Amino acid sequence: MEATQQTTDVLVIGAGMAGLIAARELQRAGYRVRVLDKGRGVGGRLASRRMDGATFDHGAQFMTTRDPRFGAVLEQARQNGAVEEWCRGFGGGMDGHLRWRGKPSMSAVAKHLALELDLHLENQVAALRRDGCQWHADTASGHTFTAGAVVLTPPVPQALAILDAGGLVLPPETRTRLAAIEYERCLAVLAALEGPSRIPPHGGFAPSDGPIAWIADNQLKGISAEPAVTIHATHAFSLKHWEGDRLESGRALLDAAATWLGAGIRTFQVHGWRYSKPMRVDPESCLLVSQSPPLVLAGDAFGGPRVEGAALSGWAAAAIIKSAS
Repeated sequence: MEATQQTTDVLVIGAGMAGLIAARELQRAGYRVRVLDKGRGVGGRLASRRMDGATFDHGAQFMTTRDPRFGAVLEQARQNGAVEEWCRGFGGGMDGHLRWRGKPSMSAVAKHLALELDLHLENQVAALRRDGCQWHADTASGHTFTAGAVVLTPPVPQALAILDAGGLVLPPETRTRLAAIEYERCLAVLAALEGPSRIPPHGGFAPSDGPIAWIADNQLKGISAEPAVTIHATHAFSLKHWEGDRLESGRALLDAAATWLGAGIRTFQVHGWRYSKPMRVDPESCLLVSQSPPLVLAGDAFGGPRVEGAALSGWAAAAIIKSAS
């Protein structure tokens, strides 16, 4: 395909929580912002899927908030029908702290945040090149997007690959700092059941031992009309079985969950999250890689994990871009 070039003020690479928050903040400040993502939809790990009449949240399971800015975002999303309260604890561990879920599912949160943004989905950035006072993002489909500033939000190993492909040489201390960021892997089983599960209200919990890190009943959660469970494997199990047969790994996890299933399995799928959540994060909320032209790395690996951590990183990245203008 013949390359084409499209120019904007700020290019945000990645339409997960950090990228969407940064894009919204910059667009509200008057910047022309374009968002690129390799996926068919927005949200990254705010992921939902339908299968055999059932609906699954198979990435992030809920959101909590402590920062008033993120609380205001979720309140606006609630008013617009994109989130609602799930619970304030699980089983006997009711702690009173509010857990939000997407409505009708987690991907609705990202769709709400993406409203009115200039989105270019199914555009995988292969390389990011610096040319004078501009950045050029070359995509796998042969397009080139040009901007005066970039917010780069994929998982850090993917971000480094994009920078390396564009010939950007990082200072040794910066590369060492980024290389120290590690992620858990997660094999996720999505299983449609023949009847209700035995998972206790409110439909989710983390077993204390074994290969399962989390199990949720999507029907009890309120997102699925049909009985359906999501099982997240531990990092240790996922790492051990990552290169193996996914269906075999899925059956092993379903066997481990048999006590809580209580019904036969109609069908199941297994999804692999290579960068499920950071095990080690950078102490800063984002990382300024280049002052001129500005390039900022952001995401849940900076400052703190979880959905809220990614949002705070997006705000921090937007603040740096605005201060550099």
